[in-house]
Amino acid sequence: MDSITSTLQYWLVNHPKIINFTWNQNHTFGSTPQFLTINVLTYLSLTLALSRISLPSLGPRIIKPITALHSLTLLLLSLIMAVGCTLSIISHDQTNRIVCFPPKTPPTGPLFFWAYIFYLSKILEFIDTLLIILSNSIQRLTFLHVYHHATVLIMCYLWLSTSQSLFPVALVTNATVHVVMYLYYLLCAIGIRPKWKRLVTDFQIVQFVFSFVVSGLMLYHHFTGLGCEGIWGWCFNAVFNASLFALFVDFHGKSYDKKRRDGKNKRL
Repeated sequence: MDSITSTLQYWLVNHPKIINFTWNQNHTFGSTPQFLTINVLTYLSLTLALSRISLPSLGPRIIKPITALHSLTLLLLSLIMAVGCTLSIISHDQTNRIVCFPPKTPPTGPLFFWAYIFYLSKILEFIDTLLIILSNSIQRLTFLHVYHHATVLIMCYLWLSTSQSLFPVALVTNATVHVVMYLYYLLCAIGIRPKWKRLVTDFQIVQFVFSFVVSGLMLYHHFTGLGCEGIWGWCFNAVFNASLFALFVDFHGKSYDKKRRDGKNKRL
């Protein structure tokens, strides 16, 4: 067990590429505002264009193996990011700082390395939308889906460019939720339909409630102490999370409450 822990410790925290990581604005790959803008606009433009074109369906025999591979990749990546960030918090005695980074905290070290990987992974998640379109499941292409995928990339960019406080908590919770979500997608792709689909949405809603609670703790430290780094980045994050929370609650009501009412009516 100790050897496994030490191995994970090295490869996920103490590896030179991780421990010496630095986000250099306009120098690190993906760190320019132009890179961010091009990716978001390209995603939105292609999504709009492809959703309005009658594309031939790839068919289950092709789309399901691709979806399974994509889901497995993001499941494993999400798990690695959650474990890596958690070990970085514990290993470098950051437990008393994850709620509030001190002023002028530089974007360096393992925590910011995992924030960077998380940021890049959000571009990989754009493939979710492409797979929905190619499977001719356009009804799944909701405003919530597109808005979430486009805006979360901006949020992650701000985590790094502002050294935003609280991102380690958000990263670990979001990556953990994505492990569950992509496990569900993977099982569906290989022909297993789990009965806990609703739990995925429930976990996402709980995630936002938890973020609001922790944000209150961060604000307490910010206004009663020397301040917390990245407060303006946090403001964007707070507004974005509030909007997502409202959209997920609305989605939950439309998807599950309606089904429950329909089920009761059928029994009557």
